[in-house]
Amino acid sequence: MAPKKPPCLPSLLLPLLTLLLPQADTRSFIVDRENDRFLLDGAPFRYVSGSLHYFRVPRVLWADRLLKMRMSGLNAVQFYVPWNYHEPEPGVYNFNGSRDLTAFLNEASIADLLVILRPGPYICAEWEMGGLPAWLLQKPEIQLRTSDPDFLAAVDSWFKVLLPKLYPWLYHNGGNIISIQVENEYGSYKACDFTYMRHLAGLFRALLGDRILLFTTDGPEGLQCGSLQGLYTTVDFGPADNMTEIFALLRKYEPHGPLVNSEYYTGWLDYWGQNHSTRSISAVTKGLENMLKLGASVNMYMFHGGTNFGYWNGADEKGRFLPITTSYDYDAPISEAGDPTPKLFALRNVISKFQEIPLGPLPPPSPKMMLGPLTLHLDGYLLSFLDILCPHGPIRSILPMTFEAVKQDHGFMLYRTYLTHTVSEPTQLWVPNNGVHDRAYVMVDGVFQGVLERNMKHQLFLMGKMGAKLDILLENMGRLSFGSNSSDFKGLLEPPVLGQTALTQWLMFPLKVDKLVKWWFPLPLLRSSHPQAPSGPTFYSTTFSILGEGGDTFLFLPGWTKGQVWINGFNLGRYWTRQGPQQTLYVPRPLLFSRGALNKITLLELENVPSEPQIQFLDRPILNSTLHKTYIYSLSADTQSPSEPMELSGH
Repeated sequence: MAPKKPPCLPSLLLPLLTLLLPQADTRSFIVDRENDRFLLDGAPFRYVSGSLHYFRVPRVLWADRLLKMRMSGLNAVQFYVPWNYHEPEPGVYNFNGSRDLTAFLNEASIADLLVILRPGPYICAEWEMGGLPAWLLQKPEIQLRTSDPDFLAAVDSWFKVLLPKLYPWLYHNGGNIISIQVENEYGSYKACDFTYMRHLAGLFRALLGDRILLFTTDGPEGLQCGSLQGLYTTVDFGPADNMTEIFALLRKYEPHGPLVNSEYYTGWLDYWGQNHSTRSISAVTKGLENMLKLGASVNMYMFHGGTNFGYWNGADEKGRFLPITTSYDYDAPISEAGDPTPKLFALRNVISKFQEIPLGPLPPPSPKMMLGPLTLHLDGYLLSFLDILCPHGPIRSILPMTFEAVKQDHGFMLYRTYLTHTVSEPTQLWVPNNGVHDRAYVMVDGVFQGVLERNMKHQLFLMGKMGAKLDILLENMGRLSFGSNSSDFKGLLEPPVLGQTALTQWLMFPLKVDKLVKWWFPLPLLRSSHPQAPSGPTFYSTTFSILGEGGDTFLFLPGWTKGQVWINGFNLGRYWTRQGPQQTLYVPRPLLFSRGALNKITLLELENVPSEPQIQFLDRPILNSTLHKTYIYSLSADTQSPSEPMELSGH
């Protein structure tokens, strides 16, 4: 008779492990309406959260920023998911590298931070087109953020890819996502389409289940159209606004449950041509303390702002087109370069009165580096590289076509035609119906004539012989992310008019500038002779080395006008030195090669080059260098302080 097998050890341990290990099905995050609070695993809970956007911070720095947030006393991080960052073309998805959403969720978990997720589909965030993909506009009649079948089909397709990736990360499934926002400040959008909002709510429920807390966020004026039965209603406001009145208004829509401010503004965004926005430490800390005394849950927007690298900045429409700066410093508690500011320490002191702060000091500011001045060398005019910039050749059309019509989402497109008759006297060139979106750099036979700009500069005066080549380089300065209910098409929206003649027969060159900089400029190129003082769109570059380990730094471009800059092929973003307020661009240390290796910087200067084409790297930022009035936002009397110098520093 065979000996009886002893019980398998794992089978003996399994019941014990089941009792000892926290189980996903025992985890819960719910609203306790009877006691106006949240419950986390059955215990009273309040979150003190901060916003950080993974898409504005290099991946290698995520852990550093999240650790600093946790050490500041926060127990949650709130962030958006920009659709256009992950689906660059219909059906083409990118969740790699800096777009690895699950890697960011994992980093938040390691930092012991819960997650409040805002997947849109619209996010605002001062991000290009509010996170919506520009390819939606390839259907010109599409009605964004409504129950338009074309829009809903695209949204459904996207969320059927995104939401299943989030499902394992829901808190009750063992993850760290405690709540998910549906849409974003929808009450500020004139459509007020409840069919659309109900569709989204149903889609979220179908893909994520019934246990996850879904919520909405609106400013006080948007609660009527932004809230929806079955979704928990929250509000957003800043330190200058009347907390008592706004929370009383919130109670009309959400009579029971915890009070929640989903966006408590620690600072504000910057527009080109206006001052760097700030919020005083005293106002921000006082407002936070008053809300915490009420038992409210609060998310601070932003806790770390980061950077609008590349072409990713959005724009507002407040009487005119207002593109947002490359820096998204936001006067936040953690600076653009990731350093703790005095505002952080003051907020940490407030939080410590209400909940336990992790033991240990905050990490110190990162090392900073100075270098230069460095002299840049002329690589050539943009027009000289058309064959490489547009390898498939131009698109021909009687009338000019938009960026969207030729599937050019970002950057630049060149429009070319030829004069059909001689223009011997200075003659007005203009585009009807404010049809320059957004900035046009005009050349006749390669000679720079000047700029046309949306809302700002509507005409130039030109001369030229019959057959002269008229080139108009169009720059997309960022699609509207807030303040508009219409689609923001880019390019020449109407045929330009010269004198009384509407110009036709256009060649359009969608330009692949980033590919030129990354793949072609490292190769030796033939350099033709150039005039002594170039003007108009021109490439400049130089190489430099860093002795030792280097550090974070800030690129300063004194005397340069406006353009785009790349370091080692990475698109750092836009500069607009003449306009301000931002005068320096943040250069994270991981972008640079250290220990004597060669680095390359390339500029596309769009207008005028200084007599000495030099740049410098500074050890501190210059973010406020205009004489324009500071832009002020509030719903009541403002308590904004004058600009405060950032003592520690500034994705």
